[in-house]
Amino acid sequence: MKDFRKEQLAQWIAKVLAMEPPTLKVISGDASFRRYFRFKHNSQNVVAVDAPPKTENNRSFYQISKKLLNLALNVPVVQHIDLANGFMLLSDLGDQLFLDQLNEQSSDGLYCLAIDAIVNMQLMSGQQLENIPIYNKQLLEQELQLFRNWFLEQHLQITISKQENKIIEQAFKSLVDNALSQPQVFCHSDFHSRNLMICGNKTPGIIDFQDAVIGPITFDLVSLLKDCYIKWSREKVEKWCQYYFQKAKNEDLFDTTWGRFISWFDLMGLHRHIRVLGVFSRLNYRDGKSDYLNDLPLTFSYITDTCERYPQFYEFSQFLQNRVRPEI
Repeated sequence: MKDFRKEQLAQWIAKVLAMEPPTLKVISGDASFRRYFRFKHNSQNVVAVDAPPKTENNRSFYQISKKLLNLALNVPVVQHIDLANGFMLLSDLGDQLFLDQLNEQSSDGLYCLAIDAIVNMQLMSGQQLENIPIYNKQLLEQELQLFRNWFLEQHLQITISKQENKIIEQAFKSLVDNALSQPQVFCHSDFHSRNLMICGNKTPGIIDFQDAVIGPITFDLVSLLKDCYIKWSREKVEKWCQYYFQKAKNEDLFDTTWGRFISWFDLMGLHRHIRVLGVFSRLNYRDGKSDYLNDLPLTFSYITDTCERYPQFYEFSQFLQNRVRPEI
């Protein structure tokens, strides 16, 4: 079958760069409907993006990229954009993902650089935050329902009783309250090892930021340190949290105790991972992206670990152990 959008993209590139239609080599797809290609122009690599406008927020990507560049962060430069058709040309940050390079020797250095970038992003204020959506109560609640609809009901085929529903809703309320109680700052919202690149002295390269929001201050940190694709010991995670805690306090991003901060962090992680179980299940059943089902066990383990750490989630923990774990 002909790939009409790929052909259309090549013709658009030829027009905007005044060249013959290039041969586009696939780099990758991702959890969305975006596709990435690479080609050469004037001996330089250029990344071409096919991002259908019906499903992808290209205007946000363009606007957020300019905001992050103004903070001297290393993000792709949008060289050309066609919002109507959903085509972009970007500077190339290379192929070295954090995920592929993280190990016991490299982790401290890479995570500290990533945490420095988080703090830098969180210093956005005033006009810099204009046109960025707020991660409000309604959105926080909606995202948690993905767990029920796509993971419990669609994937595991579990029928929820009235009592179990009450337990789930109580847990969800605690998580929403935790998120709203935190200082609200700029959040990349998907800041993890598959969206961070190693770029020499410009590490980290940051991609996939089009869903940025104004939200809880621990959101990006927990996405990084409780990553759904790689897991570290509690000791290491707390050490990196301490690095962030001191750096953020020095920048007056918050004024709270370590105990309260680590509770914010853990419960934000619980919120994120509950949501992600729903998202990964939806990617399989709605979008035909079955590989994400492989990441369900690690994501589930983060949830059970946190529930066991916080007594207010005892009943939810029992539900997960007795009703959910056997089905997984």
